[in-house]
Amino acid sequence: MTEPLKLAVVGHTNVGKTSLLRTLTRDVGFGEVSHRPSTTRHVEGARLSVAGEPLLELYDTPGLEDAIALLDYLERLERPGERLDGPARLERFLQGSEARQRFEQEAKVLRQLLASDAGLYVIDAREPVLAKYRDELEVLAGCGKPLLPVLNFVASSNHREPDWREALARLGLHALVRFDSVAPPEDGERRLYESLGILLESARPALQRLIEDQQAQREARRHSARQLIAELLLDCAACRRSVVAEPAQEAAAIEQLRQTIRQREQRCVDALLKLYAFRSQDASAEDLPLLDGRWGDDLFNPETLKLLGVRLGSGVAAGAAAGAGVDLLVGGLTLGAAALAGAIAGGALQTARNYGSRLLGKLKGQRELTVDDGVLRLLALRQRQLAHALDSRGHAAQDRIKLGTPQDNSWRDGKLPEALNKARAHPQWSSLNAGARLSQAERQEQLEALVQEL
Repeated sequence: MTEPLKLAVVGHTNVGKTSLLRTLTRDVGFGEVSHRPSTTRHVEGARLSVAGEPLLELYDTPGLEDAIALLDYLERLERPGERLDGPARLERFLQGSEARQRFEQEAKVLRQLLASDAGLYVIDAREPVLAKYRDELEVLAGCGKPLLPVLNFVASSNHREPDWREALARLGLHALVRFDSVAPPEDGERRLYESLGILLESARPALQRLIEDQQAQREARRHSARQLIAELLLDCAACRRSVVAEPAQEAAAIEQLRQTIRQREQRCVDALLKLYAFRSQDASAEDLPLLDGRWGDDLFNPETLKLLGVRLGSGVAAGAAAGAGVDLLVGGLTLGAAALAGAIAGGALQTARNYGSRLLGKLKGQRELTVDDGVLRLLALRQRQLAHALDSRGHAAQDRIKLGTPQDNSWRDGKLPEALNKARAHPQWSSLNAGARLSQAERQEQLEALVQEL
């Protein structure tokens, strides 16, 4: 096993070094992020591995605070007639008392960079190019290690990227990476590691493995997110509550269904946050509008009628032949009520036990409360929007996720996926109903079809 590549993350104080590491490691708890200067006081490390093999070690370092004074001090260290190179001059500095006193923070940075294979020099691209940054780069260059500038916060509207590009080029630093630890570009990590591979040719195979592994992980997260959303939609589409058609009981049942769906959506939100390694407080279904229920005769939707026709046809026909005379017109299908009751009583519904009690309940004046198509659309829109926000969110982000008006017209106006229409006829497909049977092959088939549509 080869030694992992060691990278020191360096730069001025409060430019987002810890934020960058949080995003690269997908760890919202790494280090401490604050708007206060000099938040990081010690060197902290993190390791990235593939298949158990460590490939990259990242070291967060304190911010450089007084590079101008340090550069002046270093220039005075040479004795008359000496011509020390950068590393030799820094070693002399690190052995002296000033490295333990006045320049203690800078000494920590330099020791780590000297012990590393390369450094990432993090720049807050919103800041103007000042003399202190040029002096920092000159001090760091004395370590004799490759430096890759990282322009952080380039997603901000007030960044100064052109100024920084020009200044870095004048210092001989032509290779750089655009990044944003709060809203990283989709290819940001790949570009960073590819640029490192140019500076460190021997590390290129390990960095390529890291790129491929992270891309595979990203695709796996996206697929898992679609599965979580599909489970939510299938659960809600198949959810139903039977209630006596009496105003007080209806109102109570509607409120209960609202709470059930709201809680189920929150479980989906929590699962998505966990999947993307964010905190539970980063998003919540409570920020979103209330859901509405509806009264619906979904017992007799087309899919249910199709199943009834296939599974109950012979029994109902036999009952009708026995002489039932009162017809009930439902959804375009004429059934003999007495024949229906006789068929149920006679055991003709044994091949469709899922429907017998529901049919009897309807004859007794009960209604079924189900989730409206509009609510399913809303659930799909905002959970898809949340998944997209998490997929493009950096782990240094501190603000709560705010979802705007969904723009996904296919879910706003288009036809609902057939899997959800089928779920209407299968209450046993919902974990929200009693007697759920979630492992049925047909349910799994429809769930996978819904994942593909998402």
